[in-house]
Amino acid sequence: MRIAIIDESAARASVIQEGLVALEDCEIFVVTGRHGLVARIGEIAPDIVLMDLGNPSRDVLEEYFVVSRALARPIAMFVDESDAESIAASVDAGVSAYVVDGLSAHRIRPLLDLAVRRFNAFARLQSDLDDAKGKLAERDTIDKAKRILMDSRGLPEPKAYAEIRSAAMSQGKRIADIAEAIVTAHGLLGGTR
Repeated sequence: MRIAIIDESAARASVIQEGLVALEDCEIFVVTGRHGLVARIGEIAPDIVLMDLGNPSRDVLEEYFVVSRALARPIAMFVDESDAESIAASVDAGVSAYVVDGLSAHRIRPLLDLAVRRFNAFARLQSDLDDAKGKLAERDTIDKAKRILMDSRGLPEPKAYAEIRSAAMSQGKRIADIAEAIVTAHGLLGGTR
């Protein structure tokens, strides 16, 4: 596992490192500068990112939120103080664990596990949502194709669907692909749907 620790303070970063010493097969990278942070994290390609920000200003928080939005990785963020707005912004930015006043070596491993589990749970939800949106879009395209066949050829809805299904089977394609071709062709030929 590759772990990136982002902290401008070497002393605070060492606390996090101390909490990770028991992990086997683990490469730890400490990044102390904010300049070129996204590129540096990209070079490291970590499996998880631990950020200790101490008591950051709004501008510093926003810089780190840019980093978290750019990564598709579990992120645990440690801060000394917080408010509801910062917490909400961190969640929106993709932070998996937002820990206020909780930086101690013995807490690092459980927080690391929590961040990974939350990230994976969110990733599964996002994947399910993307699948559902894709299926809904396909269903909409199939419905449009059926309406085109019903209007242009005077077919009832079951017969229009049977035509699309038959074409898909004979061409070895998915029904949604045939429906998309019908909708596209209809649009190119001056149809309004």
